[in-house]
Amino acid sequence: MALNGRCYCGDVQYELHGEPQASLQCYCRECQYISGGNPAALIIFPKEAFHLTQGELSEYRRDDLDVAVTRYFCSNCGTGIGSETPNRPGAMIIKVGTLDDPSIFAPTVAIFTCDKQDFHHIPEEVSAFDKRPG
Repeated sequence: MALNGRCYCGDVQYELHGEPQASLQCYCRECQYISGGNPAALIIFPKEAFHLTQGELSEYRRDDLDVAVTRYFCSNCGTGIGSETPNRPGAMIIKVGTLDDPSIFAPTVAIFTCDKQDFHHIPEEVSAFDKRPG
C-alpha cells in the first residue's frame, strides 16, 4: 500500500509505504484538545514507512510528563501530521485527515472511551475500550 498526505497549506508532504498496523479512533482528553473537541482518527504505520517528500516537520513534546508524546506539525499552517509515543516504539501515528484520500480509513478500535463526550459517536462495528487495550 502506498499513501500520500500533506498539511493544509501544502508546505509539508509525505508518503507512506506498507501496511498499517492499526486504524483507530482515540477519545482521550488530550486528543480532544488537539482536534478541537472530537476524537482523533488515526492510522498507525511502522516509522520506517513514513517519508517526508516536501518540507520539514516541527515538533512539540510536553516536558512536564514522564511519558510524553512527540507531536509533529507544519510550522506554517499548524496542521498536526502525526505523532510518536513511547507506548508504541517504532511507530508513526498519522492523523487520517492529512491523507490525500482519507476515505481509506476504517477504524476497528476506539480507545480511551472513558473520556468520550455525549456528542461523540462510536460506530457499532468498532470495538471500544475504556483505556488502551492490553
